[in-house]
This record gives sequence, structure tokens and C-alpha cells, in this order.
Amino acid sequence: MSGRLDIARAYLQAIERNETTESFFAPDIEQVEYTDRLNPNGGRSGLAEMKARAERGRGMLHSRAYDVRHAYEQGDTVILEVGWSATFNVAVGTLPAGDTMRAHFAVFLDFEGNRIRCQRNYDCFEPF
Repeated sequence: MSGRLDIARAYLQAIERNETTESFFAPDIEQVEYTDRLNPNGGRSGLAEMKARAERGRGMLHSRAYDVRHAYEQGDTVILEVGWSATFNVAVGTLPAGDTMRAHFAVFLDFEGNRIRCQRNYDCFEPF
């Protein structure tokens, strides 16, 4: 496995363990989230907003897990196909607190050296 694939997997593991992820990012990180059920308008975020959302998520999530099903590297880009599940401390949609939400997503991570410069998320949530 290449170094960048290892970094990408370690990044997801850090999120899963609720650890700080800032060390994975280039200073000018940009995250692009395409429209999905939780984020119907999509959006773009820099580091400050990514950190703020991570902090809000810590209070809402009891646990989360990432299952990397496929991983690819092409040039400076790592592509991961991931199964995701999360148990929330709060109700979300029709799911009461304590239930598990599931999603299938692809994430494209563009690297600058060994740091993530851009993250693009394509999320597909199971009904909730």
C-alpha cells in the first residue's frame, strides 16, 4: 500500500476515534460536500468550518465506523469507497437517539505532499 493510501486510512481512523484531524490537512484545505439528504445544498468549507463541524458532531455522535471497501490512488488523488455507520445521541429524521444511520460514500482526497489539500464527498444515505 502506498504512503498516501495509508494516510487516507489513518485519517478515517482518526475521525472514527474522535481525534483531531488537523495534522492531515494542508493549510489551505478545502472540503466540498455534494448534495445529500443531510446537506441538501451541499457546500464548501475551509479548515475553520471543518473544525467547527467536527466539534458539533462530537456532541451528536455516540460512535461511528468506516469500512473502506475499495481504495485507489491516481497521481496526487486517493479515492475511497466507504461504508459508514453512526449511532447518534440525538434523533435524526425518523431515527430515534441510539439508532444507527448508514451511508455509502466515495471520498476523493487530493494531496499536496503528504497533506490533504482538497476533500470531495459524495454521500448516499440509507433511508432515515
